Amino acid sequence: MVKEKTSMKKIIIGNLKMNILSQAERETYLGAVKKELAGKKINNAEIVLCPPAIHLESFGKVLGKKVALGGQNCFWEEKGSYTGEISPVMLKNFGSEYVIIGHSERRKYFFENDQSINQKVLASLKNGLSPIICVGETKEERQSGETMHVITRQIKEAFAGVAPGKLEKIVVAYEPIWSVGSDSIPTSNEIMEAKVLIQKILSRNFSQNMIQKMRIIYGGSVSVKTVGQACIESGMEGALIGRESLAPREFLKIARIING
Repeated sequence: MVKEKTSMKKIIIGNLKMNILSQAERETYLGAVKKELAGKKINNAEIVLCPPAIHLESFGKVLGKKVALGGQNCFWEEKGSYTGEISPVMLKNFGSEYVIIGHSERRKYFFENDQSINQKVLASLKNGLSPIICVGETKEERQSGETMHVITRQIKEAFAGVAPGKLEKIVVAYEPIWSVGSDSIPTSNEIMEAKVLIQKILSRNFSQNMIQKMRIIYGGSVSVKTVGQACIESGMEGALIGRESLAPREFLKIARIING
């Protein structure tokens, strides 16, 4: 049984992906978030929204301290001739506290590999951001029994060179790629096994005390219907939410369930 971390706030992260296409859409979305947050206390969990970078400043102005902000990706250099990239310094200076790194869509569509993900993790930590590291297996890897091998490789590479004192700033999201965008999720026992595996891999280089300070969460088709199985019964410290984060009412319902 996974030991519950009573001293640590859980975390609910909304990944808005490449959505909110206009100022009008943004105003509507932010108005809905404010309405859902009004008068409702979420004391045991932290809420993070990761909008497209172009919206970060506006999100910060409207939501203030009620919600933490994060980037959806970053480059590993702080500045320079890297057309189209966003640096961790930019994210930090425009209100981000977190940044998603190694999301399955980045790995699939932009061919990110374990080495580049590690560079981004180290750059984020260096510049005061908390990386949300995504790991998980594809359908083919799952069917061929390679889940353990894939997660072991991804975790070992992502954490290479990370100082023990930085571990508590990191969030790991177990994101089974075969589940993303579907209505199918692993059982609570399978999710718990992934969490234990991640902790076991990290125990080769970090103390148990350090590992217990790090939040491990679930990502992959989290909804009001599945959050109990995915995040509560499995002992996870929160959720990385994609599709449902675009509907503030559903997103905040999930947050309140995780909050307890």
